[in-house]
Amino acid sequence: MNIILLGAPGSGKGTQAEKLVQNFNFEQLSTGDLFRKNISEKTQMGLEASKLISAGKLVPDEITNKMVEEYLKNGNKENIIFDGYPRTINQAKALKEILVLNNSKIDKVILLDVEEKILLERLVGRLICPKCKRSYHLKNRPPKKEGICDFDNSSLETRPDDKPEKIAIRLQSYLSDTSPLIDYYKTEKKLVKISVSNLTSEKVFEKIREALKL
Repeated sequence: MNIILLGAPGSGKGTQAEKLVQNFNFEQLSTGDLFRKNISEKTQMGLEASKLISAGKLVPDEITNKMVEEYLKNGNKENIIFDGYPRTINQAKALKEILVLNNSKIDKVILLDVEEKILLERLVGRLICPKCKRSYHLKNRPPKKEGICDFDNSSLETRPDDKPEKIAIRLQSYLSDTSPLIDYYKTEKKLVKISVSNLTSEKVFEKIREALKL
């Protein structure tokens, strides 16, 4: 089963993907991880992506699609969680074509719907472990030791695009580019909407399990 986790920045996609990986042996495909991999390896795609991310802008579809295509060409094609991708109609259509070429498909799209006020509270203060990718929050989910990951003792970081001045840009980009995907996947009869504003991450996970019949 291949699934897409759809939602605005701060909606909890990464947290839920982590739970699915741990409990049901899914493999998480995060465009953020693909960007960081290409940037660290200084590929041409990575260098272009780095400039845009540093400016608080989104990476163009053609670069993102190519990274995903290369990933799927050389790896697993099933039991994948697409986290943060696709984010546009063009990316959704490209992903469908890429999967068809690999004899695969998307089975379900889970939309994590969150109020904008709550999104802003979540994003301001978020910390990420650069090694294991687990996320924390200064207020809502702090690490046991300040600034240190609970699992591997790495120093936690604030992502460049989680800085206050760039959050507004990301949310606006989501509303203009990604929201149309909701109607697209409704038409495909794959969308399941979960309102998560007032739910704990554990309760959200229960609802996702029900939707996926896991």
